[in-house]
This record gives sequence, structure tokens and C-alpha cells, in this order.
Amino acid sequence: MWQDPIVEEVHRIRERLAAEFGFDVKAIFADLRKRQAALAVKLVAQKKRAEPVAEADRGRESASPGLSSSDAAPAA
Repeated sequence: MWQDPIVEEVHRIRERLAAEFGFDVKAIFADLRKRQAALAVKLVAQKKRAEPVAEADRGRESASPGLSSSDAAPAA
């Protein structure tokens, strides 16, 4: 079976880092936060999560073809 050398390298590095921090996820993330703070820039920007759509709001546009979603009565 063919193995991707890049994936193999990522797995080796992950294993080495995990062992370095005693396989403690909290310690790994504490180190990542410390490294990020030292850079003074965000490595990955946090995206705003979309608001969940209420079950009553799903399919509202298709329920009344003559009305727009702003014309529909609010859900109670």
C-alpha cells in the first residue's frame, strides 16, 4: 500500500510533540498559546459561528410561494 511521505512526516512530528508534553493535550495547547503570544499575531483567525436555524424557520421561503421571508409571520 502506498504511503504519503508528507502524511508520514506529520504523524512523526505529532508523535514527537505529544511525547514531549507527556501526551497531555492541555499542556500541548498551553505551549501553542505561549508560542502564539510570542508572535504577537494570530496564527489562525477565529471565525464567528453561524447562529443555528430554528426548526420552525427551515423551509419558510418554500412554504408560501407568494410571500417573501420578511412578509411571513414570526414563529411563536
